Amino acid sequence: MGSVELPHPFDPLSLAEIEAAISVVKKAHGDVHFNVVTLHEPRKAEMTAWLAAPETAPRPKRIADVVVIAPGGGVYDGLVDLAGPTITYWGLLDGEQPIITMEELQLVEHIVRKDPGVIEQCRISGIPAEDMHKVYCDPWTIGYDERFGNSVRLQQALMYYRPDVDCCQYQYPLDFCPIYDADKQQIIAIDIPKIRRPLSKEPPIDYHPAAVNARGGYRSNLKPINITQPEGVSFEVDGRTITWQNWSFHIGFSYREGIVLHNITFNDKGTVRPLFYRLSLAEMVVPYGNPEHPHQRKHALDQGEYGAGYMANSLSLGCDCKGSIHYLDAHFPTRAGGLRTIKNAICIHEEDSGILFKHSDFRDESVIVTRGRKLIIQQIFTAANYEYVVAWQFHQDGTIQPEIKLTGILNTYSMLPDEDTHGWGTQVFPGVNAHNHQHLFCLRVNPNIDGDEGNTVYVSDAMASDAPVGSPENFYGNAFYNRRTKLATTGESKTDYNGATSRTWEICNPNKLNPISKKPVSYKLVSREVPGLLPKEGSLVWKRAAFARHAVHVTKYRDDQLWPAGRHVPQTSGEPSKGLPEWIGDGTESIENTDVVLWHTWGLTHFPAPEDFPVMPAEPMSLLLRPRNFFTGNPVMDVPPSYASTPSQVAAGNKGVLDAADGVSKLAFGSANGGSCCASNGANGANGHH
Repeated sequence: MGSVELPHPFDPLSLAEIEAAISVVKKAHGDVHFNVVTLHEPRKAEMTAWLAAPETAPRPKRIADVVVIAPGGGVYDGLVDLAGPTITYWGLLDGEQPIITMEELQLVEHIVRKDPGVIEQCRISGIPAEDMHKVYCDPWTIGYDERFGNSVRLQQALMYYRPDVDCCQYQYPLDFCPIYDADKQQIIAIDIPKIRRPLSKEPPIDYHPAAVNARGGYRSNLKPINITQPEGVSFEVDGRTITWQNWSFHIGFSYREGIVLHNITFNDKGTVRPLFYRLSLAEMVVPYGNPEHPHQRKHALDQGEYGAGYMANSLSLGCDCKGSIHYLDAHFPTRAGGLRTIKNAICIHEEDSGILFKHSDFRDESVIVTRGRKLIIQQIFTAANYEYVVAWQFHQDGTIQPEIKLTGILNTYSMLPDEDTHGWGTQVFPGVNAHNHQHLFCLRVNPNIDGDEGNTVYVSDAMASDAPVGSPENFYGNAFYNRRTKLATTGESKTDYNGATSRTWEICNPNKLNPISKKPVSYKLVSREVPGLLPKEGSLVWKRAAFARHAVHVTKYRDDQLWPAGRHVPQTSGEPSKGLPEWIGDGTESIENTDVVLWHTWGLTHFPAPEDFPVMPAEPMSLLLRPRNFFTGNPVMDVPPSYASTPSQVAAGNKGVLDAADGVSKLAFGSANGGSCCASNGANGANGHH
């Protein structure tokens, strides 16, 4: 019998492993609901030893992290050693609620349609009892409501109506909010506003093809753009490890974070240099800005409360991704203990990224222009009304660019004709109030810049010289410099963005200096879309989403400190705040020249407008992790140019023609009369885009 290939220790659990964990838990604990069965990540010390010597070092064990809800509502955390399989840990939680599954969300709508209290509120709103099949709800985590606490598992139902099954429900919001008890599977309360707002009677405005055609049809002046890679892709995938243009890394997928990238390295002229042990989008919060009850509860921590993996879309070629695509599936448990697969949860493809570098000499019209490309690891998840397109983009020059595109549909609330929104929202369509809100994401960065010796984080600010005009040090007054401030302790690490000083953060390896600049090798966090958390200090959001209080926190690495709002997020009160505040403590712990984790909160503030309705054009936001003093020169000069001519070639009349001595004789860069830099070549001619 042939040997069975073992999974990489970072690989997500396979269907067989999930099934084995479920089986042993059922055998020991009976009929429980499975909220989580996922990879318990290997301990870093064991994993780094194995990565350094996979042939000789002990292979980290495959462990399943399990969270279940027992009959009666008891919540248990468990660990299952899959080699047995055997349960190695089982613990009852007190006053904590685990992540909400898709099945739990879908159940709520069926309950509200049959509830007598909801039926009565619909009647008051103008919906007859026989139309209850036209009533819909978006089940949301309740956040925290002091009336109920966290011992009872709750959701709030944001209510809507559809005149027709194909209509956009967000045009017809209802003004009341039922509270759902998951254990009893019934509505236990209904929040009713002081001012009633009946159902809108406006005709529907929809975005599906039939509705668009009824309003005059689609644009007819778009010509096809065909994206081809006739020689195939430039990346190679071995299991879940990918190599491309000097990059190498492992692609994981978590029920909670979605895409998780491990062991990211760059091959620098034959030397494989470590960059990051782990990168992920670890948490997010979407606080809404209407202070009227119960809207203060609308501040979903979508990843901790629902999961970017659980909410992932199944991606399709030609729609979500274009070009030559490599897909990866995602496997999860069902709540009842079955198995669920999301086909094509991740798409991997290349895109043209425009000009990589260029220079023209005005003296003689000699020129070189090189086009770049990028590798994209992408997922899309839908959180009720919103879509989030998460793309990890790798560039040829060593830059990593996480990008998030926000689209989908606005969360809406009902309003009277031309009612004053008091500035807390905007009428985006007659009878539709879209409240102000923020989207704040927390990036988790565990660096190992150029080795495991240790890293230190600095704040970098562009500063004008303190010396006055006319002084010997700054006679003409034009001096400015880069002020670098070491973040020596966890307390000092709590820093905010400052656009006035072009603030960035540098992750340095102080043990290695660049031989040219004599500065520590480093990667720089360049992030300019960094709004502060607008809810006030002491607010419910401020307490529950403590990671959003500052743009950057830095902690010392510890296994299992993965999620900045804590392990179990639903219905936390924020008293005390979970996650980062617990780990930072009194702020005195040293983070100098050690294994650190940088937590960066970035995002946008959304003041809705009619252009956002009934479906939003995608709004992109991104940041950069860029090498600084890491290489000894431009690392992409070896990317073949699209067009090149030297002064001597121009003088000889051979503009753009390179011979074999240039080492690129097979590439057609132009002709004697100037050529064309638009012609594609084998290295950079196959372009793709979303």
